[in-house]
Amino acid sequence: MLEGPLIKDKASFVVAGRRSYIDILAKPFLSDDLKKAKFNFYDLTAKVNYIIDKRNRLYLSAYKGRDVFGSGSDFGFNWGNTTTTLRWNHKYNPRIFSNTTAYFSQYDYGLGAEFGESTFDWVSRIQNYSLKQDITKFVNPNYSFSFGGQSILSKYTPGTITVEQDGVQISRGLADRLTAENALYVSNKWEINKKISTEFGVRGSNFIFFAKDSLNYYGESPRLGKDPKELIKKEYLNSWTNKQMYWNIEPRASVKYSLNKKSSVKLSYNRMVQYLQLVSNTTASIPLDVWTPANNEIKPIKADQVAVGYFRNFGKNDDFEFSFETYYKRLQDIVDYRDGADLLLNEFLEGDLMEGEGRAYGLEFYLKKNTGKITGWVSYTVARSERKVKGINNNQFFPNRFDKSHNLNIVAMYPISEKWEASANFVFSTGTPATFPTDQFNFYGYNPPHNAFEERNNYRIKPYHRLDLGVTYKKSERSEWVFSVYNTYARKNPFSIYFQRQENNINLNEAIQYSVLGTVVPSVAYNFKF
Repeated sequence: MLEGPLIKDKASFVVAGRRSYIDILAKPFLSDDLKKAKFNFYDLTAKVNYIIDKRNRLYLSAYKGRDVFGSGSDFGFNWGNTTTTLRWNHKYNPRIFSNTTAYFSQYDYGLGAEFGESTFDWVSRIQNYSLKQDITKFVNPNYSFSFGGQSILSKYTPGTITVEQDGVQISRGLADRLTAENALYVSNKWEINKKISTEFGVRGSNFIFFAKDSLNYYGESPRLGKDPKELIKKEYLNSWTNKQMYWNIEPRASVKYSLNKKSSVKLSYNRMVQYLQLVSNTTASIPLDVWTPANNEIKPIKADQVAVGYFRNFGKNDDFEFSFETYYKRLQDIVDYRDGADLLLNEFLEGDLMEGEGRAYGLEFYLKKNTGKITGWVSYTVARSERKVKGINNNQFFPNRFDKSHNLNIVAMYPISEKWEASANFVFSTGTPATFPTDQFNFYGYNPPHNAFEERNNYRIKPYHRLDLGVTYKKSERSEWVFSVYNTYARKNPFSIYFQRQENNINLNEAIQYSVLGTVVPSVAYNFKF
């Protein structure tokens, strides 16, 4: 990372980049069949600030990052994000200022494989173009309000496959999709008196779905959750056409009541609408998930959340900070896939999706120590995230993929001397839910797995936990060394679990646990100013 001035008292910059070399450093310790494995990441960040005059400033920033993962030349995939943002800050007077922001972002992933002389490549991406305007006015020290709007144009490329064999190249893919989202909002902050302060506002959003080549319309499923919905109509189009529009109002409000100088209570309500849905049947958070926008068959997700929190500082100098929050969220119009659905490159994906509802609730505890020899914080969350979809899991609530009942984080810092400081970070979380077979049966020499009770996410992979340790040596006021160890006790945390036939007995299947970084990862950093 490097930062400094471009023009004195006028412009400055910061540039940062990193690339992991775990794949290179690990090669001496890997078996021959794993030496060609690819697993690394890199990211680049740049930002420029320019002061036009006392009332105007420009900020230009860019980011590019990519992760690469694969077994070598045979198979691999990569994913990454690219974004560029230009922001203009304008000060009308001491009480009114505005931010005008334009940005571009792209998320994409690729999947490739080689089979002898044949190659297979898959590409999918989401692109966003946005313009946003925010204006804030401070009416008096106790009251301010802000308002603004945003427009987002999004282009979805669900997937394109290119296969090359014997010099012949064949491509196949799903048609691109285009959406436009527009929103206006107003928000108010009002400190009624020394004890009560409020924040309330409303956001109105509009979403338009465009289709170009063709559009499918579905009826009911013959066997809900088992069979795809019946295709009742296929409409062919010659150009981008507005085929669906949604309007929504999203109110929000919060009230903070100060019990005394050191403690307060906060109550909040939020209505949120999301026009993008995630459809995934994997046991791990990998980039091959399917993101699909709201359209003529898929409604946007609506969520209503209520939260209550208690906040308190302890000690003469606010030595400790404590907070406790509880929340409940109700979700409507979520989608999930039917049993046996094909999610990738499926022209009839909407026919394999079922509508349902969701709920999430939990308790969050946080304690921070600000003074003394040892400083740090502890956070603990106990929570549930569930959904219920007609035709799935016997029409009962089941934990969704992101349900983690327990999350614990402990961070501690200890100054050994004036020049040395030690730190520690411990993380624990409940394992991810997954749908695994309960038994198997023999069918002409094959042993397909079977979920006898038709339960969704009926199993959890092992819990995730990790300890990181670090030591910082302050060489001077302008430089320091940082030595750290990631995953100190070499925990093999499961990334995913898959099933395969046993080598010694083809009549039995076995579960294979896959870990990405199942060993100790040391690192050294040197920071300096000049």
